[in-house]
Amino acid sequence: MGTTKSAKANEIERRWFVVDASNQSLGRLASEVAKILRGKHRPEYTPHVDTGDFVIVVNAEKVGLTGNKTRDKMYYNHSGYPGGLRAEAAGDLLARRPTVLIERAVRGMLPKNSLGRAMGKKLKVYAGASHPHTAQKPEPLSF
Repeated sequence: MGTTKSAKANEIERRWFVVDASNQSLGRLASEVAKILRGKHRPEYTPHVDTGDFVIVVNAEKVGLTGNKTRDKMYYNHSGYPGGLRAEAAGDLLARRPTVLIERAVRGMLPKNSLGRAMGKKLKVYAGASHPHTAQKPEPLSF
């Protein structure tokens, strides 16, 4: 029997991927992006080490929501003060700040600890088709 090799954070070779969100379902896109950020696509995946890659999501404004989610799905924020609950429909949020919609969907699928926050920092979301990360030579990724 061989021993299982545990990945170390300084040995991870990080790659960059670019994903086009045009006409893709929000949840299906978010789950695939979360898998890449987490590193589950790699053979050396280790649960307690951040083995994931960087993901750039472009065309966030063109992401799709199925059914009546644009008006029925609500996003909530609370200021911390009494009566400070604010609600916004997904369609309104998509029109106002499309990047937040994808960021919240992906971060909800990552671990809720310091490791998950580190993974969330490797996500870059842009509303339009251009991004400032051409120097990293991102590879196109399709699902």
